[in-house]
Amino acid sequence: MSGEKSIPIEDLLKHPEVQKVTSNINQELVERKKYAPPVCKVFTYPYTVLQDNSRFRFVIDNETKKQLPSIIDNKVQNITGADDLKESLKEKYCKKRNIGIVFSGGPAPGGHNVIAGIYDAAKKANSENKIYGFFLGPDGILENEAVELTDSLVDTYRNLGGFTMIKTGRTKIDTKEKMELSKETCKKLELDALVIVGGDDSNTNAAFLAQEMFEDGIQVIGVPKTIDGDIQVKDIEGNILCAISFGFHTAARAFANAISNLCTDSSSDVKYWHICKVMGRVASHLALEVALQTHANMTLIGEDLADYIDKNRLEKARKKGLTDYSAYGITLRHLSRMVCDGIVKRAAVGKNYGVIVIPEGILEFVDEIQIFIIKLNTIIAEYNETHDTDFHLDFPLLEDKLEYLRRQARLSREDNSFSIWNTRDDDLFNDIPAFFQEGLLIERDSHGNFQFSLVETDKVIMGLVKDYLNILKEKGIYKLGINNFSYGKALTKDGLDPDYFGPILFRNYDKKEKFFLFKESIISKKTLKQIMVKEGAMQKTDKVPLSIEQIYKKSVANFKTQVHFYGYDGRGNDPTRFDCVYTYNLGLTVFSLIASGATGQMAAIKNLEMDFSRWEPIGIPIASLMHLEERKGKLSLVLEKSVVDVNSIAFQVVKSFRDKWLAAAPCEDNYRRPGPIRFTGKSEEDRPITLVLNALAKQS
Repeated sequence: MSGEKSIPIEDLLKHPEVQKVTSNINQELVERKKYAPPVCKVFTYPYTVLQDNSRFRFVIDNETKKQLPSIIDNKVQNITGADDLKESLKEKYCKKRNIGIVFSGGPAPGGHNVIAGIYDAAKKANSENKIYGFFLGPDGILENEAVELTDSLVDTYRNLGGFTMIKTGRTKIDTKEKMELSKETCKKLELDALVIVGGDDSNTNAAFLAQEMFEDGIQVIGVPKTIDGDIQVKDIEGNILCAISFGFHTAARAFANAISNLCTDSSSDVKYWHICKVMGRVASHLALEVALQTHANMTLIGEDLADYIDKNRLEKARKKGLTDYSAYGITLRHLSRMVCDGIVKRAAVGKNYGVIVIPEGILEFVDEIQIFIIKLNTIIAEYNETHDTDFHLDFPLLEDKLEYLRRQARLSREDNSFSIWNTRDDDLFNDIPAFFQEGLLIERDSHGNFQFSLVETDKVIMGLVKDYLNILKEKGIYKLGINNFSYGKALTKDGLDPDYFGPILFRNYDKKEKFFLFKESIISKKTLKQIMVKEGAMQKTDKVPLSIEQIYKKSVANFKTQVHFYGYDGRGNDPTRFDCVYTYNLGLTVFSLIASGATGQMAAIKNLEMDFSRWEPIGIPIASLMHLEERKGKLSLVLEKSVVDVNSIAFQVVKSFRDKWLAAAPCEDNYRRPGPIRFTGKSEEDRPITLVLNALAKQS
């Protein structure tokens, strides 16, 4: 230690500087907790009231009318501010209440501010109001595990990410027994209202709980939460009532920052393709926003692929007087060809690197895979119901599962009525790599959904891409372009005439070209020498000039990838300013709905895509949004998920910029640097870019 006197560790740990830099508290955290989100104008009044709005109409499912009769006639409700109320209404608004709140499903940035908004509004209306948080999601309701929230606890988590305050869980309250346990818990705590913060399945739960507890006078309010952004509400005429669920902006920004860093790395090291899989099981909203945030070279949008039509195959069939129905919808093979095309084009201008964004649910938009998933979901659900056991426990190994499917295929030959899994399905399935077979047969989630996040989507697609690139390499198509200047310099240094050898070596030799491509027939040193001998540029006994050999080596394209998954990191991020403001106002909206007696409603903010001054808190009838959907092999009422609208302005903008962002030209890449989430700064956009763009439709 060069004579320095060492400090005892006990004293070192007491040193103020050591304590400061190792503390859990930093300046960013202090400023986050102190931040007071602005509130919508209606919440600046002492009271709020609800007004039914019959302007917004929905297509009501007949099954919903049967199962949710008590809340099926709910209307969209506008929240307005009031300086004063009639004594009876004031008494109702300010009466002492007990309110329970539960987080359901995966975390989403901003959840704590929903609690803070409810808490602040409730305490403002009546300081004796009590807010209870149920631990570990719906299990907390079933097991009556709850804690009364206090100023100290709520203040600790203001503007912070995660659901750490009361945790979360994925249990679904979907049986008569669970409903009874839930009612029992609510009665024991003397709850006036229960607030469920969650995604489509959780808000579906909220609707059924609202129906079940209607006669008991216990109100149930849902709050739209999902980073996937797949809870969006429009009425029958296309009027937007809820533009996006909370947590989406934060997750997209977190992913975008990390992926932007990879864009920088890729264009610096110039040797890797970064394959970035982002969350989005059913919808590609996150991938679309990330594309707008980063300008990644390629972004696959599942909803776009679903509309794909192979015009060449249709034309070939038409000439034969036939219709090729398989030309409608993308196949895995063609999807891999599309990706390869972009890679080859960039390589031709010397860019054998780049960034590809893939939504985790992309395979659901591929016809052949979607059919497999639907069939396997049905087979697994029917097996579980018929045998009163679990398919995955009875067939733990992949070979066991495959043998069961083979038996189903044999049954289809013996019995024509048995057609879920036939021999053609079995043959096609056996052509799929084992790791992907295993992925398609993984255990479904608690709702019977296929778990795309557990499947190596990127590996499936990129495996096909690599195979095809090798074919293109052998055909002499996948090559690295050679810089005009570098070529001339290398040959001149070796005493050779670039203009003499250029037409012999390259298929596009022209001094105006910035990058030259070796002829397709030159795929090895051997073929390089053969063509030079054939063109009279050298004798068979001569060696290929060193400078030409080195130039050729530079043209050989090696496809190297780095794979990344973005999901849990983004959903655990501290919220953006947008999500802080959004969720706090959602909390205030929840209390306004409760205080005016609403139930079976979803708290929402209308005009979310517009400037904050135009935000309008509303209640949306959950029952009106539900429809029949296949779950666990059966039709069930669920909240409909919203996918990317390929006619939206946001998608059309991304589509228009695809070639520019691919940058398959001798130019700089067009990467955008969104930067980190800057809570304390003012340079961050005030809403998702997709919302900014789609808002233009309202202005036109």
